[in-house]
Amino acid sequence: MRPTHRALSFATLACVTAYVGCGGSNANTDPADAAVASSNGLDPKNFIASALTGDITEVECTLSNGATTTCYRIPIAGKPADHPVGPFCPRNIADGPEQAGIWIESGNAYDADGAFIKNLATFYNDAKWQLYDEATGAIRVTDTQAACEAAARPDVDPAYQNHCVECSLDYVNGGIAAEILIPIHPVVRATPVEIGGASKVGVALNGAHFDPPAPVQAILVAYTIAAFDDCGGHVNPHVGYHYHAATGCSAEVKQADGHAPLIGYALDGFAMHAMAGEDGVEPKDLDTCRGHTDDERGYHYHVASAGENMFIGCFRGETVGTATGTGPGGAVTACADVPAGSPCCGDGTCDGPETTANCASDCQ
Repeated sequence: MRPTHRALSFATLACVTAYVGCGGSNANTDPADAAVASSNGLDPKNFIASALTGDITEVECTLSNGATTTCYRIPIAGKPADHPVGPFCPRNIADGPEQAGIWIESGNAYDADGAFIKNLATFYNDAKWQLYDEATGAIRVTDTQAACEAAARPDVDPAYQNHCVECSLDYVNGGIAAEILIPIHPVVRATPVEIGGASKVGVALNGAHFDPPAPVQAILVAYTIAAFDDCGGHVNPHVGYHYHAATGCSAEVKQADGHAPLIGYALDGFAMHAMAGEDGVEPKDLDTCRGHTDDERGYHYHVASAGENMFIGCFRGETVGTATGTGPGGAVTACADVPAGSPCCGDGTCDGPETTANCASDCQ
């Protein structure tokens, strides 16, 4: 069944960009609350077997606070094992929602169908938006690997402005596998840390990963729409398929008490649950990281609604690697391992396509 996209969120864009205050009306959990330390932790049995390229194993790892602990090494396939990928961009302004994905703006998710593309100049109050041919209704789409790579750069090739940007899994050999390191026992931080330059936020049970907020404003500057599919994911030529929103497509572990289902794990080891439970209600006691504690699950997160361009507000626990230059999650271990076009920056974190054009003071 196709998810409903319009007006899915009741958060504001200010909440999204600040990473704070996004957890309901009573987001007042004390960061020093000892109850945070209580967690059921990661259970390898919750992952779909076909989502993995091998066994989940235990390895020694170093956390961002410099402490040595034991982590699960999770070898994900880098593509969803339980749902198809796409569609993303419609091909004609006559195309309906079934032939397109979604777009997020100001806390809401919208069907990125033909009518939406046709209306972009009005939607953004800017006459420069023109992604289609007025004579034929055909929408300009990046439908080759070269076009995808040129449009997916931080400095979008001018030839691909006013395009709907999409990339195929075929361009990344069907998916980019990765090994994710997550502490077996979450270690609570004294002070939560913003998602910041994390390469990933967490991992879904179906072998794809949850990513930090999409750089929506940078995309819009080039008059492009980098549409997500109905499941809130898209393909980047450097990191493959990943999610920027949770729409209910990915694998879930139902909770016996009607609580929101488990959908994955954050890089600090705390569980990630859907936004709302069977009653359709979002918890009202979430902290600034979008987490809270209950007797059954201990501390865990609830992801934001699909339009908010975020999953969680911050990491409550220590992640692997920022103290040693691997980046949260440990998927990239050295600058030499970063794909062409995504150089490591001087902060020691390999966190995506950063160039001298968009982080001149930081890049080497």
